[in-house]
Amino acid sequence: MAGAIHQYLVNDHARLDAALQRGDYAEFREGLLRHIGMEQKLLLPIIGPTALTERIHLDHGALAALLVPTPTPAILTAIRTILEKHNPLEEGPGGLYEECERLLGPDCRRF
Repeated sequence: MAGAIHQYLVNDHARLDAALQRGDYAEFREGLLRHIGMEQKLLLPIIGPTALTERIHLDHGALAALLVPTPTPAILTAIRTILEKHNPLEEGPGGLYEECERLLGPDCRRF
């Protein structure tokens, strides 16, 4: 069963996807930067450097860079393409959220 970290951040992914889908780029951009910040500052340090965290870190850097210029159809396509492969790395079995909850044990309820 998914814990608090998993539930909160998967719900946030859904909120961000909905904002992007309905064309509310300002909400999407602000929310994605906040989401990336939480993962970078809170979750990645829990696990430390691994192949998974390095990949997530690289994806976050690419996404942040794409959020700087005014969005074009090509930029939006690139963001969607990255997120399609990125979100399962966090949400899926053995992903970032599950691994953080495993390492934190009962403390993950405080998230």
